Amino acid sequence: MADSTTHANNKYFDKEAETYDTKHAKTLDYIMQRIRAERDFIGADWIDEDDDNDDDGKAGTTKTIRLLDYACGTGNISRALAPYTTQCVGIDLSKGMVEAYNARARNQGLSPSEMAAYQGNLCSPRDDDAPPQDLSDLAPPASFDVAAVGLGFHHFEDPDLAARRLADRLRPGGVLFIVDFLTHDGALPSGAEEAKATVAHQHGFSEGRIREVFEGAGVGAGFGIVEIGTIKAPRHDGGGGGGGGEGHEPAPKRVFLARGTKV
Repeated sequence: MADSTTHANNKYFDKEAETYDTKHAKTLDYIMQRIRAERDFIGADWIDEDDDNDDDGKAGTTKTIRLLDYACGTGNISRALAPYTTQCVGIDLSKGMVEAYNARARNQGLSPSEMAAYQGNLCSPRDDDAPPQDLSDLAPPASFDVAAVGLGFHHFEDPDLAARRLADRLRPGGVLFIVDFLTHDGALPSGAEEAKATVAHQHGFSEGRIREVFEGAGVGAGFGIVEIGTIKAPRHDGGGGGGGGEGHEPAPKRVFLARGTKV
């Protein structure tokens, strides 16, 4: 089952990558704004936007904040938090999404040392299942200050395993945060079979379930969850009216941001 879900996600999002940002621009912009607004709640030791203005002439230690953006897609979380980090590393199953992420980073004038994505899978249940890209140097254990998943957790066959693998990449005191959907009863519409195959958890997550995931991964310290708004989730039926989704608009879904610290 896990292999079939992984393959379905890879195939589907490769196809969606080129038009994903424009198709869902309003929703994605809203999520980015809310993530920036909740920086204090996330609780990482962010870079201050004024840190580059060293007016007092004192030599100080350069602070580094590394972000692991997993299931990064086109890089919306990375772009939202780039001003407050020193490096963003994206990882995604989809080659198309990785290419879109890197194209956006280049267009913003960012070097690969500042923001770059790579194709790979940190969440295979088999440790010997080699990803397309060797991630041992890109995402070694205990090397990131923040790890994040933005609207990707419901695609994971095994959320507990995903959280543990991401927690492994965090330094002690590092923060994991997840943006996803609260529990709802709106499954994908009929005619969306290709997209349904990518969604392992069609009904979202309860607060209790997410707390359980964080605590089980060792990132339950200071656990918090906040509702950040209601959106019409990006369509997964391939249509915009009279297509496979039979013209149904996506039902509004409540979005949460959850965070926890590795101890």
